[in-house]
Amino acid sequence: MAVIVTGATSFIGKAAVEECLRQGHKVYAVARPGSAGIERLRAIKAGNGAEDPAGAGDGKLKLLECSLQEIETLQSLSIPDASAWLHLGWEGAGSANRQDPTLQAKNIGYAISALKTAAALGCTRFLFSGSQAEYGICHSPMKEDQPCHPVSEYGKDKVLVWEQAKELSVQLRIDYIHTRIFSVYGPGDHPWSLISACLDTFLKGGHMEMGPCTQQWNFLYVTEAAALLTKLLLGKAPAGVYNVAGDDTRPLRDYIEELHRLCGSQGTYHFGDRPPNAEGMVSLMPDLSRLKEVTGFTQQIPFAEGIRRLVQEKEGEYR
Repeated sequence: MAVIVTGATSFIGKAAVEECLRQGHKVYAVARPGSAGIERLRAIKAGNGAEDPAGAGDGKLKLLECSLQEIETLQSLSIPDASAWLHLGWEGAGSANRQDPTLQAKNIGYAISALKTAAALGCTRFLFSGSQAEYGICHSPMKEDQPCHPVSEYGKDKVLVWEQAKELSVQLRIDYIHTRIFSVYGPGDHPWSLISACLDTFLKGGHMEMGPCTQQWNFLYVTEAAALLTKLLLGKAPAGVYNVAGDDTRPLRDYIEELHRLCGSQGTYHFGDRPPNAEGMVSLMPDLSRLKEVTGFTQQIPFAEGIRRLVQEKEGEYR
């Protein structure tokens, strides 16, 4: 099976490309020309030792340099074996840009263009990477069929993609899967993410000033997130919305305390009055009933194991 992946150089995108290759699928990785992560894809394509997850050097990985603004130009290419499209591209996903209405609104058009292009190329399935930000502020488990009340422009526009794409996909006769991804962490994450910042600071003996961290939270290791997205896209999951998250939901401060212990209790932290991000004081409480029913998902990498892997990687960098 051949999969087209947009946003292939993103944090989750790179893991998804490697997961598809590990499963023996052919991947057409779409990346913006000049993207900072494109060299890693070139290394995988060349089959450079550890950078080659599953024999990608034998031609299973094809690079397509194309920006999201020009995604419809891919319709002119001959990709006769493409059957599924994984859309992970989104400009301005960082917290600093989530309230920019102009930037965020552009992504709706990019996603719809990708869906139309997928249908034109003969794909029968399309998966879009939505977000828990679509739900807004919740104080109970987040279920896929509940009304969404997003706070940020980012969340609002992800909802608009769902509303437009679910109707368009029927006209295009393509199965549309809309995932709402919760908090993913792991190697390759942005250095300003909470987990990355804490790890780097603690291992260097520094201090982290935080908010109260009393809200419920949920973390999922990036390779498990990639495996779930791939399974939803390439398996037999019916069209619709799916939460993508881990099994372990608990107060965020519990996670921070555990992370600190796993860093050898180096450095210090203080739960204080730091303001929340663009979504406000959000509690992440995903209901995974639908995901488990369709995929049989059970979390394989507990938070402690994921952090141990990251600590080992960080300590290797410091040597």
